[in-house]
Amino acid sequence: MAGCRLAGVWDKDVTEVIGMAEKLLAVGTRKGLFIGRERGGTWEFDESPYFNAQAVYSVAIDTRGERPRLLAGGDSAHWGPSVFHSDDLGRTWAEPAQPAVKFPKDTGASLERVWQLHPAAAEPDVVYAGTEPAALYRSEDRGESFELVRPLWEHPTRSKWVPGGGGEGLHTVLTDKRDPRAVTVAVSTAGVFRTSDGGASWEPSNSGVSAVFLPDPNPEFGQCVHKVARDAADPDRLYLQNHWGVYRSDDAGAHWTDIGEGLPSTFGFAAVAHPHRGETAYVFPINADADRVPAGRRCRVYRTADAGRSWEPLTSGLPQEDHYGTVLRDAMCTDDADPAGVYFGNRNGEVYASADDGDNWRQLASHLPDVLCVRAAVVG
Repeated sequence: MAGCRLAGVWDKDVTEVIGMAEKLLAVGTRKGLFIGRERGGTWEFDESPYFNAQAVYSVAIDTRGERPRLLAGGDSAHWGPSVFHSDDLGRTWAEPAQPAVKFPKDTGASLERVWQLHPAAAEPDVVYAGTEPAALYRSEDRGESFELVRPLWEHPTRSKWVPGGGGEGLHTVLTDKRDPRAVTVAVSTAGVFRTSDGGASWEPSNSGVSAVFLPDPNPEFGQCVHKVARDAADPDRLYLQNHWGVYRSDDAGAHWTDIGEGLPSTFGFAAVAHPHRGETAYVFPINADADRVPAGRRCRVYRTADAGRSWEPLTSGLPQEDHYGTVLRDAMCTDDADPAGVYFGNRNGEVYASADDGDNWRQLASHLPDVLCVRAAVVG
């Protein structure tokens, strides 16, 4: 599928675009993918969305190779879901001749959508995809074809997994730069699962995470985990936003500790770690599961700089009046700049950005369709 031409100053030869250092922001929405580009503090968005009228649930910006690759999980109401890729920063897009992600016939399942696209931390050509129904797929050709990770699909607990309000999605994939065999995933509403042998076996990893909506609030699995992020300095430290509850693990997910004290609400969807600074993470609190608007009806990102021992609201440049823009689990991210850029989009169709670790914000876009996911990186 071909994308539209780049707007204004960005309408340049592909090699020239690739050679320029810039920040790239990909915003997946209910009706297409919007791409913004920044240089010298000025942001411009391309003239029209890519994948017009498709819901884009997942985006990845893979900067591991000589040339960055963008991946997008689109969902056409007519053609169904697919994974597209671009090797020219979004100028043009390609779709494999055969479906990149497809359930084998013997599973009796069909693909609903691709929730997550994750370039592996320790293997240059490997990309993981998380799907609905909840499954993990692995690609060894940078996202052009994927194979089902069967041991997780065939996990003995699967028959007891129950879809969350948004479906049964595998929405988080974390790989470890120290060990390509170590992978952590999260499923709504099965919880966190880990492998240490490259996917041959998987164990639930939810000790300490509460499931307040179940008769037994401390099950081995069945938690409604909304997002998990890895600390920049300590790879064994993880941050988890649950359906009620914010947690930290200091042992790669084997055990979890509640770190929600100091937040206006422990319900939310997004959890993001700072790309360089250890013990620093961000969440966007929501009032409640039955009242899904920003906590206190205030547009506030909360940051911890001490691994969850304390939290501070970040409000400079954000709306100060009553606000109703819910931020979904993949609709907040950081780039890899220093100081870090922090970004979020909401269901009001607004996109906000900070260029200084979250201290100050400005609005980049408004009146977009529902924002489902955002990804950003320094490219070129």
